[in-house]
Amino acid sequence: MRAKRNLIAAVVFLLAGAWIAPVPIPSASASDATATTAVIVQGTTEAAAHAAVAAHHGTVTQDLWIINGVAADVPAGEVPALEAEPGILHVTTDVAVHVQDANPSPLHAATAIYPKVVGADRLWPEGIDGDGVTVAVLDTGIANVADLSGRVVGGVDFSGGNNPYNDEFGHGTFVAGLIAGNGSSSGGQYKGIAPKAKLVSVKIAGADGSSDVSHVLAGMQWIVSYRDTYGIRVANLSLGTDSTQTYHLSPLNAAVERAWDAGIVIAVSSSNNGPGPGTVSKPADDPLVVTVGALDDKGTPGRGDDVMAGFSGEGPTTADGLTKPDLVAPGRSVISLRAPGSAIDAAYPASRVGSAYFKGSGTSFSTGVTSGVAALLLDREPGLTPDQVKARLLNTAGVGPVGNPNVDGHGSLDAYAAAHAGTFDSANVGVARSLGTGSIDLDRGSLHVQIQTGSSVLNILLGLLLPVYQVLYGNNLTAQNKAFDSVEYMTTNWSGARWYDSQWGGARWYGARWYGARWYGARWYDASWYGARWYGIAWE
Repeated sequence: MRAKRNLIAAVVFLLAGAWIAPVPIPSASASDATATTAVIVQGTTEAAAHAAVAAHHGTVTQDLWIINGVAADVPAGEVPALEAEPGILHVTTDVAVHVQDANPSPLHAATAIYPKVVGADRLWPEGIDGDGVTVAVLDTGIANVADLSGRVVGGVDFSGGNNPYNDEFGHGTFVAGLIAGNGSSSGGQYKGIAPKAKLVSVKIAGADGSSDVSHVLAGMQWIVSYRDTYGIRVANLSLGTDSTQTYHLSPLNAAVERAWDAGIVIAVSSSNNGPGPGTVSKPADDPLVVTVGALDDKGTPGRGDDVMAGFSGEGPTTADGLTKPDLVAPGRSVISLRAPGSAIDAAYPASRVGSAYFKGSGTSFSTGVTSGVAALLLDREPGLTPDQVKARLLNTAGVGPVGNPNVDGHGSLDAYAAAHAGTFDSANVGVARSLGTGSIDLDRGSLHVQIQTGSSVLNILLGLLLPVYQVLYGNNLTAQNKAFDSVEYMTTNWSGARWYDSQWGGARWYGARWYGARWYGARWYDASWYGARWYGIAWE
């Protein structure tokens, strides 16, 4: 398990530096011949995974057609034979994960100055406030709070519960507030970047803030499937793993790329594992997405005193040597929405700000700020593509705190300049897409799934006090209880309609074919999805 860096816990999934301990596949013995093991089975096709599980007396628990796989319970003694079946690419053990929260001391009093820092407040008088744009928040859920009332327009729960509007952990609500809080509980004092944007809650983690790649995968599937239903133009992913698998093969990278190519801007946290080279997580290592690092605005609207947040992940990317992050945004000692009664709320009562707000730090929050800015651009110019939005954000960024492309990318996010640039250049020209044929286990990295919160002894205490959340780690099931068929996923057209309930879609994906004919000619990552860590924030 990775050691803490400067008291900043590497958080995988969403919020609090979550550490995940892998659970090895138990060895078979006469006494456990009837015991079952939770696995993810990834096949050359969804049908192959289903057939192999059935042949070895297993039970499919979830379909993961996004990776041509299924999650299943299989007799422990049958696992070696299952792995040897023709058409089976990977069999990965399910693991339990838990959160170890961290809580660094603030460098300054927490503020909600970030809309001024990025110039979002200058766009509001022009009527550019996110109205008409929906942002999907792949996180711990979004609580029913006043500052978001009436604007959480849909959701789905892959965490094992059945309520995407209940945030038992507290991270998703905080991120949602940064994106779209309207400040109604504070007379407008604590307002998010796009205060009229709508939100969709894609809940993939419960009370302990932990999740698994199968849920991330299912969430990405759902977002693309329902993008037209809810008008989803932006997705916020405050998560990641320390995987060193090349993006060219990674299933996790392939998923975010498919969503990007479906017309959805994807903003991803760089990680809370910095400083230092090679600390950008996956899928923030993907060349298509907008990878966001964190700066410390020092609680002032001017940029002259800004410095990098010490935990912000830095490039180049480990496997491919790509320059990342793409830009930086405020993420140190920021104020956003509180989820009353959540795990974080209970653990850190001193971090409450009034009755409705909370304070925290992390690249998760910088990412939320950036997602909000993307919503502003799409409000002003709905016809912009994800590549055009990215080009605007990068080409108009202000001078960063450091001036090193692998530390602060193209510089400091500037919403006003991006909205008024009037340019239509496209980023990502000629970028090769991921084949997705790699291993889910390699995508998981060393810690499987984690949440990003921060760092301190309280992290450990939180991990001990909260229940351990068992997640699915099979190679071939989705959280929608569908087997993932990688051939179907990669070689057929993605359907805007049935991307979720059956196979990857009977019609065309995004109006035409996905990249011409087959989705990069290969299967959608003949591997299972790796429980990545979730990157998020440091709670204060």
